[in-house]
Amino acid sequence: MTFPATRMRRLRANESLRAMVRETSLTPGSLVAPLFVCHGERVRRPIASMPGHAQISIDVAVEQARKLAALGVGGLILFGIPAKKDPEGREAYDPEGIVPRAFRAIKAAEPDLLLWADVCLCEYTDHGHCGVVRDGVVDNDRTLPLLARAAVAYADAGADLVAPSDMMDGRVGAIRKALDQAGHLDVPIVAYSAKYASGFYGPFREAAESAPRFGDRRGYQMDPANSDEALREVALDLEEGADAVMVKPALPYLDVIRRVKDRFQVPVVAYNVSGEFAMIKAAAQLGWLDGERTALESLTSIRRAGADVIITYFAEEIAPLLGTKRS
Repeated sequence: MTFPATRMRRLRANESLRAMVRETSLTPGSLVAPLFVCHGERVRRPIASMPGHAQISIDVAVEQARKLAALGVGGLILFGIPAKKDPEGREAYDPEGIVPRAFRAIKAAEPDLLLWADVCLCEYTDHGHCGVVRDGVVDNDRTLPLLARAAVAYADAGADLVAPSDMMDGRVGAIRKALDQAGHLDVPIVAYSAKYASGFYGPFREAAESAPRFGDRRGYQMDPANSDEALREVALDLEEGADAVMVKPALPYLDVIRRVKDRFQVPVVAYNVSGEFAMIKAAAQLGWLDGERTALESLTSIRRAGADVIITYFAEEIAPLLGTKRS
């Protein structure tokens, strides 16, 4: 039937009707909050390009974890600021490094909060690249055992999931083998399978102090023009043992999220990255956008595209608007 018998506006007339027929849900449990942990006590160093976020010491991170758990946020992912950087990023896989220490403290305080371990070397190397550099080029195969050591160190410290973000070929298989040999057969791998060489990472690199000292990461991160290649990356990671896959960034790659979900029907994570967060925050501060409404719309669009989980810097401020707090 056509107008006037069919009127699409009938089910939009009020919030109760809109909620009843809403196709896409967004809950605190589908959000994962990133935290930047550093050495020291009672440390909170604000990150200028990411309003509301800071480099924080472990004791402050424990307090933050308690707050996120009370809001019903699904988990948190840690990025470490090491005491010292070196060519091979040794603190990334040191069992007494900043991230393993933080995991142990947070797990003791909030045992039911899911802890995600980002597995990469970029924050820990003095050159800022995601792997070991030989003759000015990242050495893929030399990097793999170091990533595997890091994943085991994080799992030993209480990480519930490990998420390799380095984009080295073969790293999922190397990490799976190392985890299994260390007795962590049940620790899932969430692979950053389609991680693009994006201009949206700028604020993160300030926060994590991880900008490359030379060159860039286009030799191992994906070309933004490619989506068929993303499907190949996902297929390879699943074949190597990934339990879930990730697309990063999120908003410029909603088409990739949808293609991955439709093709593979596995859990898909999307990373709503620092630049996506900073753009909305900056526009809201200038009065050009309703920040809260725009953030909700953005996160909903990522879910609608097919993401099951969203890593986002909006988690703490958006979760209270979504309900499902812990009693």
